[in-house]
Amino acid sequence: MKKSKTALPFKIFTIILLIISFINVIIHYDNYPKSKYNIKNTTVSGTIIKCQNQQITINGKEKILINYDKPFKCKLGIKIKAIGKFTKPNENTIFHLFNYRKYLLSQKINYLFKAKKVKIINNKIVPLYKIKNNLTNYINTYKNKDYLKAFILGDSKEIDENVITSYRDNGISHLLAVSGMHITLLSAIILFVLNKLNKKQKINYIVVILFLIFYMFLTGFTPSVIRAGLMFVILTINKIINIKINSLYILLFILAIYLLYNPYMIYHLGFLLSFIVTFYIILFQKLISNCHSYFAKTFMISLIAFLASYPIIINNFFKINLLTPFINIIFVPLVSFVIYPISLLSLVIKPLDGLISFLTSIMEGLSMVLSNFEISLVLSHINILIIILYYLIITYALYDLKKKKLKGLAIFILAMIIHTNINYVNPNNYLTMIDVGQGDCIFIKLNYNKGNILIDTGGIIFSNYNLAKKKIIPYLNSEGISTIDYLILTHGDYDHIGEAKNIVDNIKIKNVIFNNNAYNNLEKSLIKKLNKKKINYYKSKPGLYIYYLQFLNYKTYESENDNSNIICFKNKFLLMGDAGSQVEEDLLKRYKLKNIEFLKVGHHGSKNSSSKIFINQINPKYSLISVGKNNHYGHPAKETLNNLKKSKIYRTDIDGSIKINVNNNKIETCN
Repeated sequence: MKKSKTALPFKIFTIILLIISFINVIIHYDNYPKSKYNIKNTTVSGTIIKCQNQQITINGKEKILINYDKPFKCKLGIKIKAIGKFTKPNENTIFHLFNYRKYLLSQKINYLFKAKKVKIINNKIVPLYKIKNNLTNYINTYKNKDYLKAFILGDSKEIDENVITSYRDNGISHLLAVSGMHITLLSAIILFVLNKLNKKQKINYIVVILFLIFYMFLTGFTPSVIRAGLMFVILTINKIINIKINSLYILLFILAIYLLYNPYMIYHLGFLLSFIVTFYIILFQKLISNCHSYFAKTFMISLIAFLASYPIIINNFFKINLLTPFINIIFVPLVSFVIYPISLLSLVIKPLDGLISFLTSIMEGLSMVLSNFEISLVLSHINILIIILYYLIITYALYDLKKKKLKGLAIFILAMIIHTNINYVNPNNYLTMIDVGQGDCIFIKLNYNKGNILIDTGGIIFSNYNLAKKKIIPYLNSEGISTIDYLILTHGDYDHIGEAKNIVDNIKIKNVIFNNNAYNNLEKSLIKKLNKKKINYYKSKPGLYIYYLQFLNYKTYESENDNSNIICFKNKFLLMGDAGSQVEEDLLKRYKLKNIEFLKVGHHGSKNSSSKIFINQINPKYSLISVGKNNHYGHPAKETLNNLKKSKIYRTDIDGSIKINVNNNKIETCN
């Protein structure tokens, strides 16, 4: 009875604390904290707490991330002074995609600092940082240092990006993050050794607790390590003083404390996955216990983790691999009982390094092969109300499954079928001007999944950045789109066609339409790929009409820009490509263009387009300008903006991506 009375106040206290922490999150959501630094300052100083490539994280008045592109021997624990300027981190300018600023807030970083010069002002390193530096240097002498850093220090940045992508596609990237599995195994090994050396269990537990606190420091206090470490610490204390507090309440207590300390952790993917998956595994521990074999238990844990992480994975990667629970049956024991333990042992017995390299190469190869056979569903971004409904459904389904009933599971499957086919029941048409910097990219999504059209692809000249893979395709996936019916290329300039090859390589394209001019080198290069992939392509012609798009260009001109495909969509959108004032004049002679509701301004707002006569004639209500921030062309020109002043102007350099509900003209901007 005593134990019950002791545990009850803790439960009540935890629930109250959890409510307060959620209120704290709501208060701070989208409200950024005030920095302790003045953004006008040109110097910043502090102790280095993290080194990564050309980025240095310091702890001064607050955490600051310094970007420094000159050679610098970075050591943890030394104090430096940097001269340069503060900058605000970028937010996402494309709907649903990664928000760098919010991610940094989850790290308690408000500002970036672009350094011109960095100098050491104190070389003395505190013992804890000395240990971490020495351990990192020691690991760097290993052939298998990339995986050792992942398993020991929680840093997987050195593992090949293609391999990491395959792990993510297979749903096994969690095995690289230091988590409950690693903490439990590590603690068990240390406790086993201590118990052999010393029979006083309480002292041994205290030693393990102190080690875990130090290990949290070693791994940079990542959310999964803090969650797993504190769980072990509190459960151990619980065991020593024999209170018998339910582990679920311990998890909720840690969650509440975490969110009170930093409400912006809600933006951290690792934090969300760690707590939500652990919550469901603890909640349905009996369902797992009912499985009698190890592989059955592993599958059940993987299935629960898969279901629990579903909305988070969808809202970050927009697709799921249905084979993930089965793939985990192979990789979880391989990592848990073979690779990870041998990795720990290799720190003492260095010759094991070769064996680890052999085992990880097998793991990589197997993952790369399995990723080619993934059965993936591309699913649209989910709003918060649907997420809450989802968790109610899976909780009910798993409780039903525990009772060996399938009603809840049937409801879950029905909900998934609806989500998978959501575009087929959507009555709205949408047009999105995707922010691709200094270029054009417009996506049209027709109601009831009648068709998906991409007009231009953008393209960053003299850059290896894969805009298609990093921005355009993830956005399309976030809309539940895995197939483009028509890829329309207004003309052959790089800022309109540059990403076409990458688009074709990474998403299914049914048809490609070029302009009616002779093919240039960029277009010829793309056509080779289209032929190889057997994708249908052809040139536009006067009067061409597909879905609700009418091609208006009827003449050929000397310049590539003027030969842009001019498209009228649903008689309310006029998309001008890069066409200039001569084309505008010809269009006015040929067509009755009056009271256009939306004008996609020609040539990024150049002074050579959007003439006063043209604008006065078509009289647009809204003007959309796709333009790069601080571009060296000076787009949009002051003259053009003056000509457009009677309309409401939206610009991608200011507003980010612009999404329009064509049915009701409702406009949403990303910024």
